[in-house]
Amino acid sequence: MDTPDPVLQRQLPLIAKIISDETWLEGERRGQPVAHKDPVVQDKVCLVVLAMGQEMRQQVMREMAAERQSRVGTLEEPPARRDVAA
Repeated sequence: MDTPDPVLQRQLPLIAKIISDETWLEGERRGQPVAHKDPVVQDKVCLVVLAMGQEMRQQVMREMAAERQSRVGTLEEPPARRDVAA
C-alpha cells in the first residue's frame, strides 16, 4: 500500500471543514438540508479547493518545516528495547 502524502494528510481536516461549510451553505440557499454528496455541493467544494489548494499546501509545508526546525538539536527517545530470549 502506498504511503499517503503527509501534506495531504494534514489538509484532510480542512477539506472536511470546506465540505461541511458548503453543505450548510447550500442548505441555507435552498431552505432545506442537503447531502454532502449533492452535485452542487461537490462542485462548490471543488472550486474552493482548486482556488485555495496551492495556498493550503504551502501553509501546511511551512508548518511542517517549522516543526522540523523546532526539533533540531533535540534527542528523540530511543525505541523501546525488546529482550529476546536466546
